[in-house]
Amino acid sequence: MSNTRQYIIGFLSLLALFVGLEVCAQEWADIDKIAASQAGSSPLLFTTPDNETPPVVPGNFFHNNECTVRSGIPNLFHKAKNGKEITVAFIGGSITQGGDSYRMQTARYMQNRFPGIVFRWINAGVSGTGTDLGAFRIYEHVLRYQPDLIFIEFAVNGAYQPGMEGMIRQIIKANPHTDICLIYTIQNGQTEVYQRGEVPGNIQGLERIAEHYHLPSIHLGMEAAALEAQDKLLWKGVSHQAGERILFSKDGIHPDKAGGDLYAAAIARAIEKMDNSGAPETRTLPTPLITAAWDEAGMYEPQQVAVFDTSWTPITTTKSKLKQFQGWFNTIMAADKPGASFTFFFEGDQFGIFDIGGPEVGQLSVWIDDQLVGMKMITDRGYRLREVSSLDADTTLNRFNRFCNNRYRGQYDVIQLHPGRHKVTLKISSAKADKREILGPNQLNDIVTNPDKYDLSTIYLGRILLRGKPLTEKEYKGE
Repeated sequence: MSNTRQYIIGFLSLLALFVGLEVCAQEWADIDKIAASQAGSSPLLFTTPDNETPPVVPGNFFHNNECTVRSGIPNLFHKAKNGKEITVAFIGGSITQGGDSYRMQTARYMQNRFPGIVFRWINAGVSGTGTDLGAFRIYEHVLRYQPDLIFIEFAVNGAYQPGMEGMIRQIIKANPHTDICLIYTIQNGQTEVYQRGEVPGNIQGLERIAEHYHLPSIHLGMEAAALEAQDKLLWKGVSHQAGERILFSKDGIHPDKAGGDLYAAAIARAIEKMDNSGAPETRTLPTPLITAAWDEAGMYEPQQVAVFDTSWTPITTTKSKLKQFQGWFNTIMAADKPGASFTFFFEGDQFGIFDIGGPEVGQLSVWIDDQLVGMKMITDRGYRLREVSSLDADTTLNRFNRFCNNRYRGQYDVIQLHPGRHKVTLKISSAKADKREILGPNQLNDIVTNPDKYDLSTIYLGRILLRGKPLTEKEYKGE
């Protein structure tokens, strides 16, 4: 069984426990589409298209619970009324990264809603990822641009609540004037939950966080659910199946343009509902609802925190075959020699790598405080996590998976340690994974045709993830 499939099984087991069977109604093919979608980055900064396509309008749909205003987005309205430049960020998974899923339509609506305002738009969507990686990357991808409003979309990518809380707390710490709005997309089977007058279980968990921090939230799927109940919308299918109905999506997850228009219209209605929602306010940071553990999550350029041996080479992504990842990584550290290593020090309880998988990638061995360690998968945390274990467990961190068949993809892994100061060394392993076994019988054409391409142990390191703070070697030793 591949590592990716193991991750998914563990994730679904937890999800079923907490939110019920309706959230687990996705077919394996749909889940695979999430995992397979990390094929490249998008530019962080984007512009709205200058064309004649009319922006979405709020429309006539009404459900009182579609948007819960709470504290609203008063700082955005205040800046708009005073004619100031506004920065709006969207952070989430593949639904956010995709151009027509809701993000671009929302930006065009806001540009039309506030004429004369200069907007700067941030696309911090990373396909196939959840709030765990979101908490690690939110500073680099969002907060350093000093946004005025942040839309957070992660409901279909795990809805891991501690990670969501960590993102929110990092935003408030960085700038207590930043408006935050949680937006809830849905997946296969969840329209039926809304049709019963209920809220999907994963979204209920996020709503508790929104309530605790007094943040506005929007259920983007309510209108689609109502239209489906009236047989005016097909949630998943192809054009000829839809007939005169709106086709929301082809895969049950990622909206087509028409589905994205419905999502964006929900945001438009919410913005109208939140207008005049109050005077500008300074948010205070309450005690955590769940945990403050993710407050210190961060993502670092490898050369910023680690020391590499001479086997490693920095690669500028724009000038390489990996240029599709330049939105995430301007430089990648690469090596293919077994034994090639890098070392860093930190104080905390988790570290990870955000890297690029592909046909030629290999495996890493992990050394903690100068000891080789085994690692076992943890399946009860709600996100992908490994924990240091005995050497009877797997001692390699395999960077190849079934989605690396003749393609490159972004990927990440996080490893749990006991809290404290740690020295971490990662080395390219001489052991090679059975890539044919991982790919499976239906994906052997390329590896059979180009075996040399797969018979390598390359590592493409984009970022180092730390839940804690980086240390120098002297700080680690207490000098």
